[in-house]
Amino acid sequence: MKADKVRNLTDAELQHQGQDLADQLFKLKFQLNMGQNESLKKIRGLRKDIARVNTILSERTRAAATEKR
Repeated sequence: MKADKVRNLTDAELQHQGQDLADQLFKLKFQLNMGQNESLKKIRGLRKDIARVNTILSERTRAAATEKR
């Protein structure tokens, strides 16, 4: 998922997207530990997508906090 695509989402959509990505990551890690060899590229990609979503959410909250001042 590209950062431009993530930036076009609303805050609620971002939170929902972050939760979905976290659930997918949990399932992939569980499968990996159970011996079903899932691609490590998918796990790395999901971790990066989660980081993108969290970064953009934190940027927005910081921007909102500075506007209130």
